[in-house]
Amino acid sequence: MPGISARGLSHEGRKQLAVNLTRVLALYRSILDAYIIEFFTDNLWDTLPCSWQEALDGLKPPQLATMLLGMPGEGEVVRYRSVWPLTLLALKSTACALAFTRTPGFQTPSEFLENPSQSSRLTAPFRKHVRPKKQHEIRRLGEGHLSRFMALGLGLMVKSIDGDQRLVERAQRLDQELLQALEKEEKRNPQVVQTSPRHSPHHVVRWVDPTALCEELLLPLENPCQGRARLLLTGLHACGDLSVALLRHFSCCPEVVALASVGCCYMKLSDPGGYPLSQWVAGLPGYELPYRLREGACHALEEYAERLQKAGPGLRTHCYRAALETVIRRARPELHRPGVQGIPRVHELKIEEYVQQGLQRVGLDPQLPLNLAALQAHLAQENRVVAFFSLALLLAPLVETLILLDRLLYLQEQGFHAELLPIFSPQLSPRNLVLVATKMPLGQALSVLETEDS
Repeated sequence: MPGISARGLSHEGRKQLAVNLTRVLALYRSILDAYIIEFFTDNLWDTLPCSWQEALDGLKPPQLATMLLGMPGEGEVVRYRSVWPLTLLALKSTACALAFTRTPGFQTPSEFLENPSQSSRLTAPFRKHVRPKKQHEIRRLGEGHLSRFMALGLGLMVKSIDGDQRLVERAQRLDQELLQALEKEEKRNPQVVQTSPRHSPHHVVRWVDPTALCEELLLPLENPCQGRARLLLTGLHACGDLSVALLRHFSCCPEVVALASVGCCYMKLSDPGGYPLSQWVAGLPGYELPYRLREGACHALEEYAERLQKAGPGLRTHCYRAALETVIRRARPELHRPGVQGIPRVHELKIEEYVQQGLQRVGLDPQLPLNLAALQAHLAQENRVVAFFSLALLLAPLVETLILLDRLLYLQEQGFHAELLPIFSPQLSPRNLVLVATKMPLGQALSVLETEDS
């Protein structure tokens, strides 16, 4: 999906983009605020303009992927079956024009052409315990796995911080396992012996407070021979406030000279505190992004478009859950949107079977009498549910763009150089925009990150 490049915008252009985003998001707040599981209880379909309902009603999933999300299948030509209302076409164009592009400088990661499960850019020891998604990410950007690659693969001094003692202990076991594997590899192939000394990552168990500096984070691993330590902060999908903490450490600490941060889990940002960070965005009317909007910004647009193109039965999950919500509300009107633990193989169940399992999981009697005719009527609206959810996903990248734009502006307000660019394949890694900042010109750092996949 095309979009706008942050690098192509001046500081004033970025400020104007923030203005435009807040205006657009305010116009379509009702769609973004909606919970798809309340499709029937809140009659979400009728909240859309009548002309939109006419255009979208009856569209099959592949048509939604092509016409609405602008992601046609390979070789497919976009053909509209009717004239769409200008307001809907304007929404589609605006969503495309104002979102940061997520398309990297390469089309398909060539590292997986021979084997879709094994990156050719990592040797076997570094692929162990690492899914293809993470293999792609650590090689392009270079937690647990990233720090291990940077320390044992690139020979860097690395400190890795995690708040979970169990995860740290597991990371240390994997460090030792990798060291043993590398030693065996060197014995078999003496010509590949690494000349630089190897240092295992230094693991620290610590929660990082986004509002306060963490001394443990900034202490150097060893005393520098000359002058002050120079530190790079990096976070690969640093969850929620951890991304914010990295930005604040970069801003406040002279030892930190560079930052590379890929955020995720925007819904876990503190409110207030995690957003907005910049004075500019905080001063705009309509800047607020409540939990529902930030949660929606984490959905994978490309992955969902692929699911739409395949039109598999798994798409009916939202419709099933929305139908279940109607039964829950009738049984307990005060119980809204209770969490339903994952029900395996939903698409293979009859609607009444799913509802019975769902009732049990929220603590209600699974033998409640069901109105099967009403449930079947809900199920007949599956394509409408999918269409409404697709509208929300079309807008989701605008929310992510505003969050990341706020971080760019925050760093620029502090006088730093900051850029944002896609470095991962969005099909493999939906959160693929890396925020890069230095306290010196960015040219060299960006040239490395933008090197095409080879």
